[in-house]
Amino acid sequence: MLEVAGLSAGYQGNDVVHELSFHVDEGETVMIIGSNGAGKTTLFRAICGLLPSSSGQVTFMGTDISALAAQRIVRLGIGFVPAERHLFPRMTVGEHLALGAYPHRPDPETMRVVLDLFPRLEERRRQVAGTMSGGEQQMLAVGRALMANPRLLVLDEPTTGLAPKLASEAYRALDVLRGQGLTILVAEQQVPLALAISDRGYVLENGVIGLDGTSEELAADPRVRAAYLGVT
Repeated sequence: MLEVAGLSAGYQGNDVVHELSFHVDEGETVMIIGSNGAGKTTLFRAICGLLPSSSGQVTFMGTDISALAAQRIVRLGIGFVPAERHLFPRMTVGEHLALGAYPHRPDPETMRVVLDLFPRLEERRRQVAGTMSGGEQQMLAVGRALMANPRLLVLDEPTTGLAPKLASEAYRALDVLRGQGLTILVAEQQVPLALAISDRGYVLENGVIGLDGTSEELAADPRVRAAYLGVT
């Protein structure tokens, strides 16, 4: 579904990620793990059209999207949930969900799927986002992306700022989406949570891929265990 080949990108002429190549097959959940500053956010912004790449190619469903604007990439079927969430504090939950479907009118069936996945959003439908908890805001950010019926959901560190219990709840919701057949690409520092729902993964270190393998292989790798799982 997604193929990244030799991708380099960064800021002000300085690349942060260097010649990255990886793929995501339809129906998979693939994780990108790495410490702060490894380049996860830069990579995802480049994939989703929010940051121009300096070299390389991104292909989605057979279409080269390397030079496409973010709004065109969304319409092709990629939904992006940034770590910062980027909610509008004075807009209600319902308004955010409707915005997620733009340029189309909100589909009632999709709305029902989102509200069934996150019942708290239905309870808070008229509440403005700025008064919600961090966990509720994360639910809303994911729900807004789902309103566009994406083929691929890209999440940049969905547990940022969440307490452990809420982080686990967020991953339970992602596991439900995975079970429904949605393809997911997730960047995460909470490696145990990502390992539990992913099929494969890549370890990003200083802007390059240092390791890759199935979730089981990565969980057993001494380097991953020492650096990300706290196990020697």
